[in-house]
Amino acid sequence: MTSTPGSGGPTAAPTPRPSDRPDPRPRLRRRFSRAERLVHRATGVLTLVCVVTAACLYVPQLAELVGRRHLVVTLHEWSGLLLPAPFLVGLASASFRADLRRLNRFAPHDKEWLRAVRRRDFRPESRPAGKFNAGQKVYGGWIAGAVLVMLATGLMMWFTWLTPLVWRTSATFVHDWLSLAVGLVLVGHIGMAFADPEARRGMRTGSVERPWAEREHPLWKEEE
Repeated sequence: MTSTPGSGGPTAAPTPRPSDRPDPRPRLRRRFSRAERLVHRATGVLTLVCVVTAACLYVPQLAELVGRRHLVVTLHEWSGLLLPAPFLVGLASASFRADLRRLNRFAPHDKEWLRAVRRRDFRPESRPAGKFNAGQKVYGGWIAGAVLVMLATGLMMWFTWLTPLVWRTSATFVHDWLSLAVGLVLVGHIGMAFADPEARRGMRTGSVERPWAEREHPLWKEEE
């Protein structure tokens, strides 16, 4: 047989097996935009100031150690008043609004996720999730409601002449006990973040490893 020029070139190379071919998909998957990460960081800083100053106001040992009560009170009041500001500014971002819609929408698979948590079933296949799992949705809704209640009761305590005494007394009771609950929930939130380095990476850099996304949030692609 005769061969045409170039027939010994590329056609002579062995065809790679499917397992040897590189994965055409990118290794990382975009999870959060820059705007979303800035909102999270700003909210985290303000929340930390609120919690630390509240502890300094209510724990006698910390109050004695820090001193300067008037400064601590001022920091606590203004950090609490500014706490919704990052959220309101973030509404200008389309990606932030899209993730808010995901957080506010419960699907049938979210119920399955919660049932698996109740059964203490830790298998990934028993906990289907979109971009956000049911636990993250519950946490987001709870913390948003808590912030609104804390803001309302805090304003009653700050501007004492606006409401009658019985309202201020009730507001103080709710504010104090809800602040304790918020502190405990935040400790759990931070603990779960430290237990999942890839989730922290997503909030720090905006991207996560694709295998992690497919394992922990298998329905994320369907949502998009």
